[in-house]
Amino acid sequence: MNKQSQKQYSARLAKALAVLCVRHTSLEDLHAGDPVISKAGDYSDVKVVTPDREIPWNDVSRITQEEMKRLMKQVVNKLYTVLMSLEDEEAMHLVFRGGQDYTYHWDDPEFLPTFLKPFVPPGEESTLPPQATDEGRNS
Repeated sequence: MNKQSQKQYSARLAKALAVLCVRHTSLEDLHAGDPVISKAGDYSDVKVVTPDREIPWNDVSRITQEEMKRLMKQVVNKLYTVLMSLEDEEAMHLVFRGGQDYTYHWDDPEFLPTFLKPFVPPGEESTLPPQATDEGRNS
């Protein structure tokens, strides 16, 4: 596969995975409902009123631990299912079709060159060799 074909394939797959494995989960339930409106634009004028206090919007947790656990389980299971089906042409056709139907108007994805580099906290040296391989990381 040439570089241009790889970019096009990867962009279509990324969008399909985003829709099918992330968007079409319990995230939709969290997204549903009435939107919060802020005249200030930064939500500093919005608060949540509870029986015992008022909480500024910017300090409110918008997802519970249980909701996050449920969401992550759904995402992992869906990603795992797709990854286990990469060689199944019919399954991949469904993945691409599902993604294409929903994401045709989305922006193209951007490549993040530092995303897959190991995180090294400031002031610490990496324990990984500069060109570490997967085998080297697992040994």
